[in-house]
Parts: sequence; C-alpha cells; structure tokens
Amino acid sequence: MNGGDEVVAAPAGPPQPLEWKFSQVFGERTAGEEVQEVDIISAIEFDKSGNHLATGDRGGRVVLFERTDAKDHGGSRRDLESVDYTISRHPEFRYKTEFQSHEPEFDYLKSLEIEEKINKIRWCQTANGALFLLSTNDKTIKYWKVQEKKVKKISEMNVDPSKAIANGCISSIASSSNSSSPRPSYLANGGSPDKSYSYLTNDFPFPPGGIPSLRLPVVVVTSHETSLIARCRRVYAHAHDYHINSISSNSDGETFISADDLRINLWNLEISNQSFNIVDVKPANMEDLTEVITSAEFHPTHCNMLAYSSSKGSIRLVDLRQSALCDTHAKLFEEQEAPGSRSFFTEIIASISDIKFGKDGRYVLSRDYMTLKLWDINMDSGPVATFQVHEYLRPKLCDLYENDSIFDKFECCLSGDGSRVATGSYSNLFRVFGCTPGSAEATTLEASKNPMRRQVQTPARPARSLGSSLTRVVRRGADSPGVDANGNSFDFTTKLLHLAWHPTENSIACAAANSLYMYYA
Repeated sequence: MNGGDEVVAAPAGPPQPLEWKFSQVFGERTAGEEVQEVDIISAIEFDKSGNHLATGDRGGRVVLFERTDAKDHGGSRRDLESVDYTISRHPEFRYKTEFQSHEPEFDYLKSLEIEEKINKIRWCQTANGALFLLSTNDKTIKYWKVQEKKVKKISEMNVDPSKAIANGCISSIASSSNSSSPRPSYLANGGSPDKSYSYLTNDFPFPPGGIPSLRLPVVVVTSHETSLIARCRRVYAHAHDYHINSISSNSDGETFISADDLRINLWNLEISNQSFNIVDVKPANMEDLTEVITSAEFHPTHCNMLAYSSSKGSIRLVDLRQSALCDTHAKLFEEQEAPGSRSFFTEIIASISDIKFGKDGRYVLSRDYMTLKLWDINMDSGPVATFQVHEYLRPKLCDLYENDSIFDKFECCLSGDGSRVATGSYSNLFRVFGCTPGSAEATTLEASKNPMRRQVQTPARPARSLGSSLTRVVRRGADSPGVDANGNSFDFTTKLLHLAWHPTENSIACAAANSLYMYYA
C-alpha cells in the first residue's frame, strides 16, 4: 500500500506444487549390501502430535523415533513470545528405542506357522508422559506402554570391621579389653562370637566375630539419564480365524477394531479376553463367498462410525448405533464399471488395499492396484477425484499376474490439511497428487537421497472424466510397457508399499526395504 493506493489481492488459485527435499534416512544400505528379510519395514505410523514415529518390520520388532527439532526451540514462554518471527524448520527425528513385539509361533490345531511380521501399528492416547500403541501380526494384537524410567543404582553393602557396629554386635576383643578376667562375649541376638556360623550357608560363611558393620542397601540416583522401558499391557488373541489386515484406534480412547478377511471385531483396550463381532461377511456356504474385507478404519472424530473396504472395490460406511451386528451398511461407495471393459483382471485390480480418512472425516482415500480415489462421504454416486498411479502397467497385467505383483498391497495417505494425497509404486517410487479444485499437481519421487532425480519436467494435466463433472482423472505416464511414468524401466522387486504423512506438516516418511526415508517440502 503506497500513497493511499489499495492493492487488490488476486483470486487465490490452486496451491503451487511442492518442491520435495531429502531430510533423513535410517538404515541406509551400502551399495551391494544384501537386505535381510527380517529387517524389511512392514508398517509406518505417525502419532497424532507428529512428535513420534513408529515402524514395524518382518522380524516382529517395533522401532520408535522422536522428533528433535521441536525441542531445540526451547526456552521459557517469555523467550518464545519475544521472538517476532516464526521458526520454520522441517521435522527431524532421532532413534528413540526399539522392542520385540511379536515372536514366530506355531498353530498346532491348523499346523500353520504364524509369522512374527508386524502388519499394522496404531498409536493410542498418551497418558502421564507414557506412549501407548497397538501392534499386530497375522493373529495377535498387543497393547504396548513405552515409558521413561530414571536410572537408579543400589550402593554396595558397606562392610567395615573398624567402624562402630550398628546392630549391637560386640567383638570378642572389645568386650575383653575392659576387664581383667576374660569373659565370653556375646552378640546382640544371643549368638556367641566364638562359634563359627559357616555351617548355615556354604555361600557366605559368617566371620567368628559376626559382621561388625552392616549397612542397609541405599538406592541412589547416579545420574539424570533415563532408560525407555516397553511393557506389554494387554494381549488380544484367539479372535480371528483369518489373517488380521487392519487395526484402528477409536476417537473415544477406549476401544479399537481389528479386521480380517471376513470379520471385524470391536475391543475394549482394558479387556483382552473378549471382543464383539460387529461385521461378519462370512456366508453360510463358503462357496458363495464373493468378496472379502481388505481394510477397516474408525472415523477420526465420530466414535460410532467406521469404514471398511472390500476386494470388489467398494467402501461401506457403518454406524454402530444402528445395530449390534453391522452387516447392513449405512452407505455404500463404489464406482460403476464401464460397459464392455470387463476382463479377467478387472476384479483383481479393483480390490482396495488401503483406506484412510482425512483429518476432519469428510473424505476417504482409497488405493486399488491402478488408482487412488478420493471419496466424499456425503456423496455416494462416485469418487470426487481419481488419480492414475499404475495406468502404464495395464499392458503388463499378464506378467504382473504371473509373478504375483498384481496382488501387492500399496498403502495411501493424506496430508494434514487434506490438500494432497500420496501412495507408493514400483522402483521405490512414490506419487504425490494435489486434490484441491483446479490443481494439476502430480509429482513422482524416488526413495533416495535425491528424490527429484526421476521427476518429469512436463506437468501432468488433469483430464475431465466423461461420466461426472465432479470426477477428475489425473493421467500420468506413458503407455509403453517397459517403462514407468517417467520413461524409466521399472523394477517389480523394489516396491514402496508403506508410507505416512506427518499430521501437521508437509513431511512424508516412507519405507524402501529396510530403509526409512523422510522428506519435507
């Protein structure tokens, strides 16, 4: 504003595409280093504050990381208020602790080995400075409490014969020195010092004069160091006949759900020996089975609502207030199949591998093999937006079926403000899409120290779908069968299945085999 002239703000358009930068890597492999199967990361989850990050691996371990850059701002409230500029630093994390969550087991009734691999991790509400989280393998869920304990040490039992005795023991020399005639000396409790009590124990023979100076052990704090103790509070077992694919904490802080192929169970955190079956899609005759549950999640704010996805590409919204057994859904979200497009692979690639609610619970993001879809829970006619992730693989579906890659389960995530979504792909790539109206953001990044090196220079243009003006399809990549979205040859053996978006900042953590990469924008 100058000389009374008013500056008219331009109308706000879609946000500019983010420029992603490498932040950190944990467990980086050296060139040619062979990755151990047990070290491959199988789950990633930020807590609600974004100050802690948990990963699980195929070896049954859970590793916790804590944010360090937030603590560096430090100082008193007055010091922080005196700072007249905002401190903008990207999240930085450090290793906090790790613990063995699950061990390999054997089901003797079914003659099946139960892997120790961590399928999912979910954070629960913190209390009294302690962290709480749920972890699950195929069959058993565990509730963990991680708390800092001060390091304490017990001092030695200071035995000193030259000092005065505390328990009234009198040595034979001391008692005989005050009289001319030697008298037998006695101990306070009636024992005679002339006798040896070594026959009481072989480990510790008492000296003939007793123990002249014995102090009680004293607990002293040797330093201000703390050690982290992970303790398993509850074990929720024997409730699933099929492999657990999802767990989700409820916003009420008291309950959570666990889902397998055919059932969803509701648990109370404090009760491990019983659960309530709230969804059961198992038919009376298993030959009539047409679809299975693939993922389930509680609504972030409404404790009575949850959503679950199926292998047929549909999402069902369930209201726990309607009935005890929620087999009838409150809403069904599915996209109608285009006529004449059905093939052998149609149902396989339509199977949803992961669903996530947005922070406010208005939108649900789903990931199937080919696409990301964003759904508005108030509109069940179709997705609000569809993002093409693997369209370039369509000519290779036969090969993908042969090597089982078509069954890979990729996860998805939303940014804290709901303006962007992300998911993984092959060749350790992951994609970030803008989902605000008018946004054409479609970024491809590689899980390496140079994430932008495989980025295409030409921005992808959103193409309007013919079916609905509300549906936007972001098309990426070429149709050439031997290259990925950016013209690079793809590698089906390196896949980025697991990633998580920081709840309040533009920061993504993703897993490439045994390495945890973190990026910020």
